[in-house]
Amino acid sequence: MGEASNIEPLKFNMSDLNEDMLHTILELVSDGIWDWNANTGFVYRNPAWYEMLGYAAHSLGNTVLTWENVIHPDDYPRVMAVFDDYLSQRAPGYQAEYRCRRQDGSYIWIEDRGYILARNVDGSVARMVGAHRSIDDKKRLFEEMERRNQSLEAIVEERTRELSRVNQQLQIQLEANRKLAETDALTSVANRYLLEKSLPQECDRAQRFRQPLSLIAMDIDDFKNINDYYGHALGDAALVQVVDSVKRYVREGDLLARWGGDEFIMILPNTGLAEARSLAETIRHGLSSLPSVGEFQVTMSFGVVQRFEEEQQTGLLARADQALYRSKVAGKNVISG
Repeated sequence: MGEASNIEPLKFNMSDLNEDMLHTILELVSDGIWDWNANTGFVYRNPAWYEMLGYAAHSLGNTVLTWENVIHPDDYPRVMAVFDDYLSQRAPGYQAEYRCRRQDGSYIWIEDRGYILARNVDGSVARMVGAHRSIDDKKRLFEEMERRNQSLEAIVEERTRELSRVNQQLQIQLEANRKLAETDALTSVANRYLLEKSLPQECDRAQRFRQPLSLIAMDIDDFKNINDYYGHALGDAALVQVVDSVKRYVREGDLLARWGGDEFIMILPNTGLAEARSLAETIRHGLSSLPSVGEFQVTMSFGVVQRFEEEQQTGLLARADQALYRSKVAGKNVISG
């Protein structure tokens, strides 16, 4: 008992662990751990991360989109700014506090920290790990202490409940107004306002996570002739019928928007040119089953493009429009890109 031990303490290096072994260890960690392989796009999240948000372990997609979708919309721009500053080496570290949506629709406050383990030769991120920790109790405690500091606590609590009820009603009304402002009244798809708001965000996301982004521009062939021959009422009915057909092929995450008149744009996140052309062909084929409008068989022409590196929405839209024009020149009811 009095002699010094000659046994060396057990030492190991995290780099000695393979990825499967590391993830197995993280399964036992109580904090919400995430591990992002930026080169493959795969994101591992341990069971504690899912439990914190009320989900079954590993029940959501292993992509960055899962993370983005749970961030409160009001917090999202701030979080992405801090995240981008760290990825671009404008900031020495990444740490943010924000609200995350749970499975039941409620929000909790979390603290998010991340650290870049490796970068590629060009300086871009290769791998990054981090942890989400709930600070909701701390936030709620702080709010409770503030309420107790009020001189008329009972009155304040009643006012708070009343304000909450009013706020819920206001949120419902604001959401209804937002949908009206972002929806095309005739076709019930997204309108030009929502398209012009969403496309820059998708360009930023594609740039940030190095994912492909494609557009399909489409419009109805000879639609003016249908209106001229049969009137706008029948023309509108044909337009709705065409959009209903196209909507059958809109995937989760895509956005179909009316650009103007009989022209539509479909935003396809994380989609390459070949896949976008295949989808356009599926839509074109689906339209062939629509009934004719008088003497006119309804068809559409398509322009398909994929975003270039660093390209922003103006250039991308312009190229999609040019591709659509080439389809018209080529004889209509064709796909150009």
